[in-house]
Amino acid sequence: MSERRVALVTGANRGLGYALAACLGRREFSVVVTARDARDANEAAASLRAHGVAEVEAHQLDVTDPASVFRAFTETQRSFGRLDVLISSAGIAIDRGRDASSSDMEKVRATLETNLLGAWRCAAEAIPLMRENDYGRIVHVSSGMGSLANMTSGSPAYRVSKAALNALTRVLADEVAQDNILVNSASPGVAATRMNYGGEAVSPEEAAEGMIWLATAPDDGPRGGFFQGRSVIPW
Repeated sequence: MSERRVALVTGANRGLGYALAACLGRREFSVVVTARDARDANEAAASLRAHGVAEVEAHQLDVTDPASVFRAFTETQRSFGRLDVLISSAGIAIDRGRDASSSDMEKVRATLETNLLGAWRCAAEAIPLMRENDYGRIVHVSSGMGSLANMTSGSPAYRVSKAALNALTRVLADEVAQDNILVNSASPGVAATRMNYGGEAVSPEEAAEGMIWLATAPDDGPRGGFFQGRSVIPW
């Protein structure tokens, strides 16, 4: 079993996911970087090694494919003997400028499959591994656009998927409250990634630094919260 804590990051081949993996690596985690394409995952792992991350492994993981999800978590357990942190960063935003009353339902379905069900599948695989060591941290990468308190129109599939992801966060956080597993949602704010919806953006690295505290929180850290940086976002 690895003496380091082990973190798996979905969607880690670029942008925010890659920055989150790099942050964990700098904190001496063993990092499992995943991507839909194995080549992308391997390239990200090679880049992290070149930038000083000592222990990094790459796996193909498509969050919409249950077999792929199962395989990645099984291989992580086989390699390291543990899993301590899951950051679900994989996501899509494909209905910009659409109205809910005239949505392309195939895009809605694809968005929910990735942003909600993908994270759900990963959490379902991660939690039994975390329970083995009575320790776990799960961070769902959400968005301020999923805040019901601030909900407006536009990009309905994306908004609904992130609001649903926040609901999943609350459900799971309560379910594992006795297992020393902390589950929280985090918004990166407006980060300069391919999913940027416009506005003044911070770098992926700066956004990641503002989120990583949830992945390294102490046992008395927040449970079932929704944050941007360390500020609470209203549900």
